Parts: sequence; C-alpha cells; structure tokens
Amino acid sequence: MADNGQRRTTGRGQIYGSILDTIGNTPTIRVNNLAPDGVEMFVKFEAFNPAGSVKDRLAVNIIEAAERNGTLKPGQTVIEATSGNTGIGLAMVCAQKGYPLVIVMAESFSVERRHLMRMLGAKVIITPKELSATGMLQKTRELAEANGWFVAHQFETEANADIHESTTAQEILGDFKDQRLDYFVTGYGTGGTLTGVGRVMRKERPDLKIILSEPANAQLVGSGEAQKRLDSGEPAEKHGAFEPHPIQGWTPNFIPLVLQEALDEGFVDELRPVPGPDGIAWAKRLAAEEGIFTGISGGSTFAIGMELAQNAAPGTTILCMLPDTGERYLTTPLFEGMPDLMTEEEMALSASTPSAQMG
Repeated sequence: MADNGQRRTTGRGQIYGSILDTIGNTPTIRVNNLAPDGVEMFVKFEAFNPAGSVKDRLAVNIIEAAERNGTLKPGQTVIEATSGNTGIGLAMVCAQKGYPLVIVMAESFSVERRHLMRMLGAKVIITPKELSATGMLQKTRELAEANGWFVAHQFETEANADIHESTTAQEILGDFKDQRLDYFVTGYGTGGTLTGVGRVMRKERPDLKIILSEPANAQLVGSGEAQKRLDSGEPAEKHGAFEPHPIQGWTPNFIPLVLQEALDEGFVDELRPVPGPDGIAWAKRLAAEEGIFTGISGGSTFAIGMELAQNAAPGTTILCMLPDTGERYLTTPLFEGMPDLMTEEEMALSASTPSAQMG
C-alpha cells in the first residue's frame, strides 16, 4: 500500500507467452473471520488458475507430456470423460494448441460446465446420469477406438500427479517456508492433488498430517473395498460403496488409479467423511463471510478443516484446498432457493425511498 493507505499495483514484471503460462502459482489466503481463535487457517484457492480450477494443471501437463513422448500427434483429436473442470481445462489447452477436443460428460453435471467447454471450442457428448462415471468412460473408450483419438486418461496417467508434485506441492512449500503447517486437507476427484503433494510432503514436511475427505454417502476409500480394475488401470466396474452425491468433481463411482498410489504409499494420515449439505453450507459461509467464492467441493474441504480447527491446539495451522470457483455451480444445490428478483427484505428496503420501484 502507498503511504495514504490506498492499494497500488505494479504489474507482475513479465509478459506471458500464452494463457497456458499463467497456470499455477495460485494464492494461499488467510481465513480471518471464520477461523476459531488461536487457530491459523488458510485456503489454497485454485480458482485463480486461468480456466478457474485446479484441473488446469493436469490438463496442460497431460497434453504436453503426450506431445513430448509422441503419443499425441499434431492435429489429433483429444477425448476425455470428465465431470467438468478437467474438460474446461483441456478445452482451454486444446484451443491454445490447436487440437480438436471431444468431452464425454454425464447429464447430472451442471449445464454451465457444458456451456464453458463449448465456448472454448470443445464438442460435448452427454451420457445418461444413471450410468455415472463408468458410463462416461465406456463411451470415451468406444469413441476413441472408433476414431483413433487420443484419450487424456486423467484417472490413470502419471502426468496427473507429476504436475502436482512439481507445482502445487512446491508452491505450498514456498508459501509456508519457515512457517508452521500442521494439516493439509483435500478431497479427491482423480487423486492427483493428494498423490503429487503427498510425494513431496512425506519427504520435506514429514510431520504434516494429510487429511483426505470423501462424501459421507459415498465412502469408497472408507469402505475398505478394493477397486476392480482392467489391465489398463481403468475401473472394471462401479465401486460397491458409491451412491450419488452433490459434491460435483469429487469421488467418481470408482477409486482412480492415480489416487491408489497415495493410498498404497500411506500418504493419508486420516480419512474424514463429509455430508454434502455441510459442504454447501460452508461454501456459502466462505462467500458471505470471507468473500471467497468457491464451489461445493471447496466448501466440503473447508468443512473438514473447520472440524479439525474446532478441536485443535492453540497455534495449529491448517491449509485447505479449494479446487474451483462457485460459478461452476449456478444450477446446483449450492444456489437452490436463490431469488432471481428480490426477497421480501430487499423489496422493503427498496420501498423505503420513492424512486425506481418494481411493479
């Protein structure tokens, strides 16, 4: 700030070669109003990525790793099954690099995600909601085999966790250099964030406790039931513990291969389930009381962070991953009951002065 207290900016000191160069280096932000007294709470806010979510990281690395190893040919069509954020990230990357993109997405995911992918040039194939994630994957395999397309394989590819090992984890280390950090809280969609961060933190911050969350009514990891897989690492069938849940982007109806590494290597110190309504409630409170506008997945992670904080010793420091922006959830339960016009309270406030009254 300047001497008079007014905020000033000076630019970032560089000009970026493309939108893809702005991926990563997302901010760690202090939680001021919701954190209990004596507990330091922070969020890593992935909405600052250019396409609005943590999945921008894996999207660019999947494409660039395939370019490096020659599995993706110039002009080849890319295809992927996604609940939305990976598709949006891939659409941004493919638009910049000139690859046609086809996304396969179950009809249960929010319509604004389809609009964003189409705006970025992708084609979107919609599958029946009752078939969930495994139905999306089957359709993706069929279309790829029939047309010779490149499958991104976000749930299986090494490029997923690798980018979190080389970026997300390094950013956390840098942000908390010479500072205490007791807990890192995350959910999982593919498991890439957990696995990549876990690889680094087990070596660099071995005292850090990594907390994994999943929906209370879809506790795949918590069930202890192993995931049946094809030779490719893809799921052979839906996991027996899966039930539909409102935390879009989290916990598909199988345990991803990328996540399996973190489970096998012992990166998870504690597993905590979270009810979907709790995630919605905390996402709303983060927006209204901190000005941090995240989605249901971010609210769900923060709900677990608050659980930890309520019983934590003074001085405890907690970092929660917020995967995306709340704008991905406009047609979901996060905005249920939100009026299009005015509430009674707003109408009364408007009526308190004479001009510009609604009929």
